Amino acid sequence: MLNRVILIGRLTQDPELRYTNSGTAVASFSLAVDRMRPNQNGERETDFINIVVWQKQAELCAQYLHKGRLAAVDGRLQIRTYENREGQKVRVAEVVAESVRFLDRAEAGGGSGGASSGTSSGTSSGTSSGTSSGTSSGNNTAPRANPDNKRTPRYEDDPFADDSQAIDISDDDLPF
Repeated sequence: MLNRVILIGRLTQDPELRYTNSGTAVASFSLAVDRMRPNQNGERETDFINIVVWQKQAELCAQYLHKGRLAAVDGRLQIRTYENREGQKVRVAEVVAESVRFLDRAEAGGGSGGASSGTSSGTSSGTSSGTSSGTSSGNNTAPRANPDNKRTPRYEDDPFADDSQAIDISDDDLPF
């Protein structure tokens, strides 16, 4: 059996951080994800997908992610049912994130200044093994210094981070 969801989209609102009665952090937000193919009118439609993040990752998302930021979410689809105030049963589909990557840089003065965050695992009950499931964290992406003042890449560095250097690729090198 497999239940895996990978999404890349922009936040439609700032994450809402709450804490359970036992003190476990939980954040929720919505991602706007464009569909791959246009509809019959030639327009690309957008899905708005609810995301739930637990524990330290929830606190990091609430601190560094804001409306409009680009993020990648890796997790599982969860369908839950609850009873609303009118007594009606409501079914909700949401993605429980196991890891969230911050894909763009924060605005100057209001964010992490980095391109990635740490990742942690959580379950729908809010408990976790407490171990980190990723090797990348906000403080591992700093370049090493060397005598020539050139950037020395490390395996922890995000290969998709913007290092503000031009990429010289000819059309003949593109696979499409």
